[in-house]
Amino acid sequence: MTAEATIEFDVPATMRDGTVLLADVFRPAGDGPWPVVLVRTPYGKQYLGTLAYTAVRRGFLTVLQDVRGRFASGGEWEPLTNEEYDGYDTVRWAAALPGSSGAVGMLGASYLGNTQWMAAVARPPELAAIVPSVTWSEPLDGPFMRGGALELGIMANWSLLQGIDTVARRWRHDVPELGRRLHALVADIDALASSTYWELPPGEPPSFARNDVPHGGFVAAVHDPAAADTCRVAGRQADTDVAAFHVGGWYDIFLQGTLDNHMAMVDAGRPSKLLVGPWPHAVPFPHQVGEVNFGFAANAGLVDLRRPLVDLELDWLDRWLTGRTPAADEAPVRLFVMGVNRWRDEDAWPLARAVDTGLHLRAGGGLTREAPGRDEPADTYVFDPADPVPTHGGALLMASDFRQGPLDQARVERRPDVLVFTAEPLPDDLEVTGRVSVRLYASTDAPSTDWVARLCDVDASGVSRNVTDGVVRVSATPGEVGEHVVDLWSTSIVFRAGHRIRVQVTSSNFPRWDRNPNTGESPRTATTSRPAHQTVHHDAARRSRVVLPVVPSRAGGIPG
Repeated sequence: MTAEATIEFDVPATMRDGTVLLADVFRPAGDGPWPVVLVRTPYGKQYLGTLAYTAVRRGFLTVLQDVRGRFASGGEWEPLTNEEYDGYDTVRWAAALPGSSGAVGMLGASYLGNTQWMAAVARPPELAAIVPSVTWSEPLDGPFMRGGALELGIMANWSLLQGIDTVARRWRHDVPELGRRLHALVADIDALASSTYWELPPGEPPSFARNDVPHGGFVAAVHDPAAADTCRVAGRQADTDVAAFHVGGWYDIFLQGTLDNHMAMVDAGRPSKLLVGPWPHAVPFPHQVGEVNFGFAANAGLVDLRRPLVDLELDWLDRWLTGRTPAADEAPVRLFVMGVNRWRDEDAWPLARAVDTGLHLRAGGGLTREAPGRDEPADTYVFDPADPVPTHGGALLMASDFRQGPLDQARVERRPDVLVFTAEPLPDDLEVTGRVSVRLYASTDAPSTDWVARLCDVDASGVSRNVTDGVVRVSATPGEVGEHVVDLWSTSIVFRAGHRIRVQVTSSNFPRWDRNPNTGESPRTATTSRPAHQTVHHDAARRSRVVLPVVPSRAGGIPG
């Protein structure tokens, strides 16, 4: 086809309640009909020109729409609230546009992934395929919360940033007031690391009320978990009639949601494909993540030095919307295995051949296959919410002060409130691919507290870098030992020969997760805190351990 295309700006679509949403429509050269690619975004349709250019050159009628209450579209901005019915109405409208073949597919990342899922569960008959990237499944185990702790890092930052357009729309006719309001909002954004994140209570952030910005369902979900129903995918995948291509990243804040969505679609008998790179929540997905260069083949611009990710995504839509792209002879799962830094195809996720293998926390900071055979002294530390362990690397989407991905953990591991357990150097490469957990026997003198665990890879020079982590918030009887499971979600990494596996145990990772005040008070009202005296047990009767999905190889295993 030629490079010619036509563009219509701000094409209106009327929703069932009369609200008008505006979209830019890109038509390929010629007479059509063309399959439709629909993207629904809260971030400004005008910023998606490169995607539109690529899709229209591939022969797709491309529709970029601002969601309700954002940028060009009408209505009030209520984040994650109206996407199901607006998505349904928009798909039906897009399918009927002049030049449309009547078949619609959707793509996009993060919030744009959830707009796809919400449209899919509403089941508009024209929607045939979706490509949700780095998006969630269960909002109470993703954007709003993790293990019962609040995802303060993402929600405070994201909500305030989205408030810029809200303030600009609200005060556009009063320029002096608009300037004052924007200045105050940006001051809070700039101060996230130094003060805004620290404000109490965390479940009712004062900065939200101060700037009068919508909160993305975060505050509502703290009040009532049912408020998250408006953006929940979990349990609804089987309600869809679409083919789904899921794209995720090992350092993405919504990683487990991507994996869970794929597994649920497979279980429901729906066409499903999964691709996971070493990526953080950053589009376009880079090959340099944190301090690690995973090699250019990890870059989404040329996946495995073969094709750009966007071409793979459009291939999927072309296949299910037109049948022009035949089903490729390829595996349904493609994973990037960190450590050896290679892409690998698999028949399914999780890997059936992975074997859950326990490494036991030991006195003196050891980590061994061998379980304690006798009593060993417990480890203790004091968790003070006024001096929490700082967020340093990981699966983040926070203020720019906080780097994503794998980072040297030395500054964290030097702290007295972080327990460190390290295995002996590996005699051979060891692959861990699948879901990781820490089973912790622990006690506290507080009525409520948090347990945080982190898996690290210690290289031959002694540098410890984070692989994956998790948190669990517990109610406790002071002094009573309980078994607590910390879900570290999933990963795929080869710990190289000569490297050591390490586990950190602590009680905070702030400001990614809000600080537990150790008082038992709700995060909606807590403004005071107290130190908690923490005890981690590892003896013959209470075998605290990390459970790793080890992929067997001909080489040896974990020493000791």
